[in-house]
Amino acid sequence: MSFNQIYILVSILLLYKSNPLCAQLTPQGPWNSPLQIATSTDGKIFNNVTIFQDSSGVPSVIKWKGDTLICAFQWFRKPIPSPTWDRVAVKFSYNNGQTWTEPKPINIQGIPSNYQRPFDPTLVTFGKDSLRMYFSSSVGLPQGGLDATVNCYSAKSLDGINYIFEPNARIDEPLKQVIDPAIIYFKNQWHYTAPKGAPQEGALHYTSTDGLIFKKEPTIPSDFSHNWTGNLMVDHQGKLRFYGSGNQLWYNTSNDGFTWDGYINTNLKGGDPSVLQITENKFIAIYVGLPYVTPIMELKNQEMYEVYPNPFVDHLHLRLKENQLHKNLTVYNNLGQKVFEKKIDNLLLSFNLGFLPHGSYHIVIDKNPFSKSIYK
Repeated sequence: MSFNQIYILVSILLLYKSNPLCAQLTPQGPWNSPLQIATSTDGKIFNNVTIFQDSSGVPSVIKWKGDTLICAFQWFRKPIPSPTWDRVAVKFSYNNGQTWTEPKPINIQGIPSNYQRPFDPTLVTFGKDSLRMYFSSSVGLPQGGLDATVNCYSAKSLDGINYIFEPNARIDEPLKQVIDPAIIYFKNQWHYTAPKGAPQEGALHYTSTDGLIFKKEPTIPSDFSHNWTGNLMVDHQGKLRFYGSGNQLWYNTSNDGFTWDGYINTNLKGGDPSVLQITENKFIAIYVGLPYVTPIMELKNQEMYEVYPNPFVDHLHLRLKENQLHKNLTVYNNLGQKVFEKKIDNLLLSFNLGFLPHGSYHIVIDKNPFSKSIYK
């Protein structure tokens, strides 16, 4: 298989990293998380949570052509490689989200052959019936993880499946990668946001009059608990909302796209939400659910070791319940990249993971098939 085909997505969240062995080394990753869908009457308390799509992440749902809903997402259905592994796919609904079509991978014509495959899709409508998809990519494949070569690009479509690449980057930060785009047309201009880095670094903010050439605006401030990984929407009162990630999914509202009112938690847990208001009293949320966990995996984890606190802020403690000395402990992010490694030299370990961005991670001991999920 080619390295590009198994290049692991990062989104969710925080997007796709390069480690082609991760699907084999650990059972946890974006391929183990489903997209979930839920409904609400107020956009705050959601109910009727069900699976929207298996093995998927980074959703973006919008209303199109009056009565059609379209959701784009990153799909990780095995086998590896295949048309469904780490591909952007779309689903349609023609009855306000009650039922959805089967997923279909998209095609982007004209994207240079040396660009890495698109990831982190975000959909918008423009013109009469046209769609534009913004996504992350790079010229060439970054080695050792995402770097500043990863920018935001775009492609346009008339049917939601077949797209035409639009040359040049929409957003290009000179010193860091550009991932997790959220874009919307609001009050006569396009607004782009994306997480700047760790949650407390806030969000990048750009504006545009045509959706192609963007101007940088002041960073949107945040704190340690609210990660601007998610999506923008406009509610029926004409306010801009951003739904984002944290210990609980949350939203923040704005009258102008520059000044924000404050964080309001929803009752949902997960990541990278996309919310759409269908009618005055109906919202739908599509978001990354927690990884699939089976009872046998949980039992095995409990027998092997105890991890606390979970969620953690900076320091994580690991108490081993059987002799694991001299083995390797590895921490992967939820997209398959190795972010920490340590030789086990004591049955009680403490280590500082404060440098990691907010999200979910997985501890693996000597490639053991049973990993432990941890959250920050």
